[in-house]
Amino acid sequence: MGVEEKKFLVFTYGTLKKGFPNHVLLEDLIKSGDAEYLGIYKSKNKYPLVCGPYKVPFLLNFPDSGNRIFGELYSVSKLGLNRMDELEGINNGHYERLPIQIVSAAAEDEEEESGSGGSIVESVAYYGHRNYAEELWKRNGQKGFSKYSEEEAKGYIRRKDRPKNVTFIQHINLFISDSSSSDSN
Repeated sequence: MGVEEKKFLVFTYGTLKKGFPNHVLLEDLIKSGDAEYLGIYKSKNKYPLVCGPYKVPFLLNFPDSGNRIFGELYSVSKLGLNRMDELEGINNGHYERLPIQIVSAAAEDEEEESGSGGSIVESVAYYGHRNYAEELWKRNGQKGFSKYSEEEAKGYIRRKDRPKNVTFIQHINLFISDSSSSDSN
C-alpha cells in the first residue's frame, strides 16, 4: 500500500468554475483522479473581485476591500496544482497563488441561524499579481462583485481568440491605461 499523495485545497472564483470556459481543465483532472470537487465556499474576509481585459476575472489581495467572494473548492494533487499554475500564468506574472480563508457557503447559512459561525478552511486562490493589482482596482473604480456570474462573464474572450502579438501582461497594462473604455464591469 502506497503513501497517500499530498492534496492541495484550491478556491476557484472565475473561469475554472463549473459552467465557465476553463472548467475543462478541472474536468480532466477529476477524470484522472487529480482533482475532487468539494463544494461551494465563500471567502471569510472581503476582497475585490473585478474584471480586466477580455472580461477575465481577478481576485485582488486587498483584504477588507470589496465583498465576500463566492467560489468552488477543489482538492488537487501536485500534478493538478502544477497544471492550474500553468493555466494561471504563475511563472509569467499573471497571477499569484496565495492563501485564503474560506467557509462553506451552505454550512455558514445554517450556522448563521444558530449563531455559531462557519468552520474556517485554509486554502489557496489565484490572485491578480501585485505588480498590477492596485492599478486594476483603481481602473474598476474600486468596485467589485461577490461572484463571477454569467452576467459578469458576458464578453469573455477565450485565450485562443485573443490577439497573439500582445502578451497577457501587455493586455492588462493596456486595459489599465485605457480609462476611457467602459467595459470594466
